Amino acid sequence: MYSIEKTIASKQVYDGIVVKLYSDDVELDNGYKAVREVIHHPGGVCVAALDEQENIFFVQQYRYPFGEVLTEVPAGKLEYGEQPETCGRRELLEEIGATAQSFEELGCLYPTVAYDTEKIYMYLARQLTFSKQNLDEGEFLDVKKMPLKQAYELALSGGLPDAKTQLAVIKAYLKLHG
Repeated sequence: MYSIEKTIASKQVYDGIVVKLYSDDVELDNGYKAVREVIHHPGGVCVAALDEQENIFFVQQYRYPFGEVLTEVPAGKLEYGEQPETCGRRELLEEIGATAQSFEELGCLYPTVAYDTEKIYMYLARQLTFSKQNLDEGEFLDVKKMPLKQAYELALSGGLPDAKTQLAVIKAYLKLHG
């Protein structure tokens, strides 16, 4: 049986550009005390963008924590109070230079439930119109596309290690072919 944990005290340990770290003292149902470290994050959005031939668009960018270039669906951080769809449409335009006539919810995922409040909202974008990328200053990425079926197989085999990308690809594929 699970236990509900009651927050007794919360102290902000770090106030960063993207995240805030808190150290919380909690009391368990049995009276024991514990410490929970929690990263507060505003959340994000990712977009599985498909063209008329059912190719899916990715961005490839260097990810500092892993020291490697990763292939990911277009994505970005929510501003506090921003609606997820607004963020998704903005990121789609910024990262691959596209707008979508059809923008459909694919659900929400919690990528790291043990210590992080981040939620990522997923969308399927279709009926794309392309203009030009509008990358943020200091953002460097390449756009790549591949058939959705190939991306689905990569997601299942571990070829797309990013969690949001795996799930968005799998959900988009199953929505259209499941």
